Amino acid sequence: MLFYYDTVVYPQIYQFQSDHIDGLLFLNFLEDLRMGVPLRQQLTVGSYLIRQKLRGVKKYPLVLMLEPLFRCNLACAGCGKIDYSDEILDKRLSFEECMQAVDECNAPMVSIPGGEPLIHKEMPQIIAGIVARRKYVYLCTNALLLKKRIKDYTPSPYLTFSIHLDGMQEKHDASVCQEGVFERAVEAIKLALEKGFRVTVNCTLFQGEKPREVAEFLDYAMALGVEGVTIAPGFSYERAPQQDVFIKGKDVKNLFRGIFKIGKSRKWKLNHSSLYLDFLAGNQNYECTPWGNPTRNIFGWQKPCYLLADEGNASSFQELLDTTPWEKYGTVNNPKCASCMAHCGYEATAVEDMLKHPLKALLTSIRGPKTEGEMVPELKPRYINEKPLPTFSGIPIRVEMIDKNASA
Repeated sequence: MLFYYDTVVYPQIYQFQSDHIDGLLFLNFLEDLRMGVPLRQQLTVGSYLIRQKLRGVKKYPLVLMLEPLFRCNLACAGCGKIDYSDEILDKRLSFEECMQAVDECNAPMVSIPGGEPLIHKEMPQIIAGIVARRKYVYLCTNALLLKKRIKDYTPSPYLTFSIHLDGMQEKHDASVCQEGVFERAVEAIKLALEKGFRVTVNCTLFQGEKPREVAEFLDYAMALGVEGVTIAPGFSYERAPQQDVFIKGKDVKNLFRGIFKIGKSRKWKLNHSSLYLDFLAGNQNYECTPWGNPTRNIFGWQKPCYLLADEGNASSFQELLDTTPWEKYGTVNNPKCASCMAHCGYEATAVEDMLKHPLKALLTSIRGPKTEGEMVPELKPRYINEKPLPTFSGIPIRVEMIDKNASA
């Protein structure tokens, strides 16, 4: 669910040359008025990125995905996080474990998905601990419990309620498989805004979406007064109860081109980098950067990313970086990743591209995603060309022909 941007840095403060960046590391984008991210937060993330580059760090996190529980009070059609036994669903990361993960990873931003985080009894303490560390935290919630629990939280520039809405009322209630959820979420959004909290909306798109309907929803979200909207195609979780709801391939790109074409005359605030939005519209070829959004959950540090749940876990963030076979993942390397365009994998790639090509990022930010003309060719999967090893269960064998006449 997250939150990168064409980071703001004042003119010509940072100039140097390296193998990756020539001239200005960042341009003075000013604060892009279309972007729902405060200048203060952009500067914090910008300075963090600069430090990583100056230190020559190759793999660094931008957003920690802190997942302290899988239990939820909804059973959404496209969710791949709740298909566990009650024994697993009843487990929680403790306050101490959450703080250890935040300190160990040390990313400037923390996203708390789930499950439903507001179910966690220690969540107010966890949020307070993250805010005390001056990390920007996005608490992702379906908002069903927000009205009841909002008194447990204090407005802060470091805390944002990221509220799940997958469209207007009929679309959203169908997505979460329960009527009335949209109305309760909107009521919670209005309450949180009234009390002075930062509020964003996170929206996942599925099969059957139409550009005009999505545009209508974005207009509505802006009218509510939220800070911004994150929007992305749903990932086809293997554990999701319904597998026919996911939109894939060129259909994703055509959908976003249609949305952005309408958006040229709108003032939507989308919490994404301009190059990630251009990627969604089929104008950039990217491979994912999974270590940009590392995941800590009840099993440990999940390999390789937030979306793939059965690839193993590490006991520490450093072990995750050191032992994950990163080269085995991504759309061109692994069929499980083939249709993924999620921001938790590709926003970090877009940020890296911005650092290497700031002029391209600036021009894309000014003109918006291209909505007409040829799309960039899709990267050819490497796993298609792989030849299976002549083995049984991976054990090499030797086959010899025996001439019975010669042995007689």
